[in-house]
Amino acid sequence: MSETPTTQPRPERVTLFATCMVDQLAPGVGESTIEVLEYLGLEVDFLRDQTCCAQPAFNSGFRSEAFPVAKRFVELFEQVEGPIVVPSGSCAAMVRNYYRDLFRDDPDLVERAARVGDRLYEFTEFIDRYFGNDAISGRLSDTATYHKCCHLIRELGVDRPPLELLENVDGLEMTPLERADVCCGFGGAFSVKMPDISSAILNEKLDNIEATGANNVIAADTGCIVQMQGGLRRRGSKVQVVHIAEILAKSISRTVQTGIRTG
Repeated sequence: MSETPTTQPRPERVTLFATCMVDQLAPGVGESTIEVLEYLGLEVDFLRDQTCCAQPAFNSGFRSEAFPVAKRFVELFEQVEGPIVVPSGSCAAMVRNYYRDLFRDDPDLVERAARVGDRLYEFTEFIDRYFGNDAISGRLSDTATYHKCCHLIRELGVDRPPLELLENVDGLEMTPLERADVCCGFGGAFSVKMPDISSAILNEKLDNIEATGANNVIAADTGCIVQMQGGLRRRGSKVQVVHIAEILAKSISRTVQTGIRTG
């Protein structure tokens, strides 16, 4: 297993950006993210005043409504030092790629947003950048497949790190997913505005998932997880969709329980 060389000093503290969907629908993802980061020896700070990054409003075309929300995000997170970690490729892409468009008429705000964006990392991207892909020596006896979330691979260019982290979990049998990089049909407001198209895309994804025979589908974005889990439940499937942070946290817990590694 190759290890990604780290040219930057490893930080001692990070700040968690939890995201709206994690806060409202999947708090366990946030807790698992913290557990993994602490396993790596990091102190994790959390800004209780944090809210949305403005992605839902921006993607729906409500730029004037998105502007003050995004500006507040910058004002809040520019006060912290060190890396900012977010368990969502789509939210990371919003801050790093689209704030400059949203703030294009305010050069000072574009610069400030860029400085924040330079320190903001998607969860698996952060681990790979600073610790390498073999940093987590977990153990978990189960079967899984992996869905490649659109924003993670297309907007951030993060493809291999999640898979390499999962391949390093002892006992976890990973089965390739056909057309793994094809959308699940969520797309935020897209799934609401165009439900027929969204459902058609989702059904193809679910067919491919069920064809793997795996017990779990792993993804790195809560939106994709909610979309796929809902579709599987409607089918009466027992396949579970979980965030990669949850799988890694569970593997660490099992490793500690068996006494293989105590941290």
